[in-house]
Amino acid sequence: MKTRTLGKTGFEVSEIGLGCWQLGNDFGPVEDNEAIAILQTAVDEGIRFFDTADVYGGGLSEQRIGQWRKSLKKSPVIATKVGRNAELYPNGYSKAAVKKSLQASAQRLGVEIIDLAQLHCVPRDVLFSGDILAWMEDLKTEGVIKHFGASVEMLDEAMFCCGHTELASLQILFNVFRQDAAESLLPLAEKNGVGVIVRLPLASGLLSGKMSLNHAFSERDHRSYNKDGAAFHVGETFNGIPFEKGIELVEALKGKMPEGHNILDVSLRWILDQPQVSSIIAGASRSSQVVRNAAVSSLPPLSKELHALLAEFYREEVREHIRGGI
Repeated sequence: MKTRTLGKTGFEVSEIGLGCWQLGNDFGPVEDNEAIAILQTAVDEGIRFFDTADVYGGGLSEQRIGQWRKSLKKSPVIATKVGRNAELYPNGYSKAAVKKSLQASAQRLGVEIIDLAQLHCVPRDVLFSGDILAWMEDLKTEGVIKHFGASVEMLDEAMFCCGHTELASLQILFNVFRQDAAESLLPLAEKNGVGVIVRLPLASGLLSGKMSLNHAFSERDHRSYNKDGAAFHVGETFNGIPFEKGIELVEALKGKMPEGHNILDVSLRWILDQPQVSSIIAGASRSSQVVRNAAVSSLPPLSKELHALLAEFYREEVREHIRGGI
């Protein structure tokens, strides 16, 4: 497993990380023993960066990570997020409330100070007011958190955050089916020393290449109840692409893959070929998926020809189908 530096934090993180939304049972039930197995498999595969949030399972994901941490001689880098729990979202934001939420996260994680706290897709007006970023800077000074970043949905939000001098990282939607950040955001992030964390690298599983039109999702899975944006931003599910169209696009792209290439490996490797990316937080509900994702770190870069093919396919076939903006 190769490592990269995570922006201003100076942390050396694995270029394949583990997204821990599933460990909150928000994609369907995951038993405690399986959750621990997933976390331990990640470490065994060289993964040293874990991303969670206070709202994943109402704190369950953080609790499970905290319990598992107790068995480790050395803790990996653990990032969490703040800003979407019922006390804060959508209009309960204050410095005191944010601090209280972060302190609760630290307690669940079993840490004195949080490695990296990220604003969790807070409302645009709250973000653009600038106050909440100033609060995070204060909380860093107060020793509640070591570093802070922001997880955002739109590119203009990412560009705004990137201008804050103390911001250490940005977590963004970025994948073969959502490529715009490569041209507009990544160079600015590199210039400003901001680490880039990529979520939804497989577009909610579409780019795994294993889904079909009759794929069944649990009622608790956002891919069931938020496929058209009924619960939160539509871009967080299947990249904002209607599921049926997404399956069609994946099948079309499979047909264009050079011999010996599969869409999952190509999708993850494409992201790692962007030097400004610090880590990909790929989710997993089984240990075997962790092993599969981690293996991409050892793959060679994609050819220039394949990069050109993927760029053209995105521009000509995919981009127009993304709902909710970019």
